[in-house]
Amino acid sequence: MYDTIIIGGGIVGLATARELLRRRPAERVLVVEKEAELAAHQTGHNSGVIHAGVYYAPGSLKARFCTAGNAATREFCAAHDIPFDIRGKLLVATDHGERPGLARLFERIGENGIERQWLDSKALAEREPAVRGVAGVFVPSSGIVDYRAVCAALAVELEAAGGTIRRSCAVTGLAEYASEVIVETTDGSFHARKLVACAGLMADRLVRMLDIEPDFIICPFRGEYYRLAAHRHDIVRHLIYPVPDPAMPFLGVHLTPMIDGSITVGPNAVLATAREGYRKRDFNARDLAEMLAFAGVRRMLGRHVRPGLVELKNALSRRGYLEQVRRYCPELTLADLEPHPAGVRAQAVARDGTLIGDFRFIDTPRSLHVCNAPSPAATSALPIAGHIVDRLVERQARHEA
Repeated sequence: MYDTIIIGGGIVGLATARELLRRRPAERVLVVEKEAELAAHQTGHNSGVIHAGVYYAPGSLKARFCTAGNAATREFCAAHDIPFDIRGKLLVATDHGERPGLARLFERIGENGIERQWLDSKALAEREPAVRGVAGVFVPSSGIVDYRAVCAALAVELEAAGGTIRRSCAVTGLAEYASEVIVETTDGSFHARKLVACAGLMADRLVRMLDIEPDFIICPFRGEYYRLAAHRHDIVRHLIYPVPDPAMPFLGVHLTPMIDGSITVGPNAVLATAREGYRKRDFNARDLAEMLAFAGVRRMLGRHVRPGLVELKNALSRRGYLEQVRRYCPELTLADLEPHPAGVRAQAVARDGTLIGDFRFIDTPRSLHVCNAPSPAATSALPIAGHIVDRLVERQARHEA
């Protein structure tokens, strides 16, 4: 019998296991991960950005977790000798029509208590000569890291503290009783007093295993990247982002220096036809049928026909993708774009077609499900873990009262 079983070997699951053991060293903790490797999905397929908290509504969980997570991630990396680099982010308005959106972001950044600097076109060009725009905002606290390396360090720490990780251990069923939770897996059955599910792309399916029908569905959005050719690795030093479309929860195609010295271009956001559809040809009939049967997905697609078609066009045409980045970095050419692995975002969609923007949790008497952990979940993983453990501790206190 374990005290806690955590489903999911991504950064949120591993950080939660570590936090439990930090607070309760005698806790018997098991992490189950269906893949042979940790961080195999969202954690290991993102831009590697340590976000500052630029975009998020003041007071939201996203804003709170990201600001705290930026500092916590840097502290964790420094303590574990994990390379990271705080280069700063530049948000670029490419024409005067984008200036109002940039100004609103400037105000929001200030409301979230984050340092920022407004740049006119001359100051922007001085900071990044290859970048063109009518104005920019510089956010110095954004950085880069390899989140797989962060997960490896979390795993070492939690195992050294007595936790157990089982890889290649897929969950096939859940049962909750008054005194325990039973987790059925491809590697046998495990019993625990409480369960935490950090399952990302499979979050809603784990909720259903407990005969609970969630009011949302997880939609997979594939984010496709290119990598710049080696001779372009010095074209920018900062992270370069466009002004995002306020109608969409994604941030647009950006240039991101990586910790290995390369620069990625992306991602876009294309509805995938498989929950783990990292390649354009990946298709899963069950996944697609389940999505289209959910009224909220059909409403969402109806509301976003035009941007959806633009994203699809750019996914199919390297030239269309290039046009997005050339709006602020015009000297790049088709020859500069080389292949790079895609990622898949788990985006919760509500019944009314709303793309759920903030973190979402579902509680039962003995389980807690992290149902929506959108970007910046990797940056925010350590404070998210603290929030989850706080909820578990409060629940136990109420039960014992």
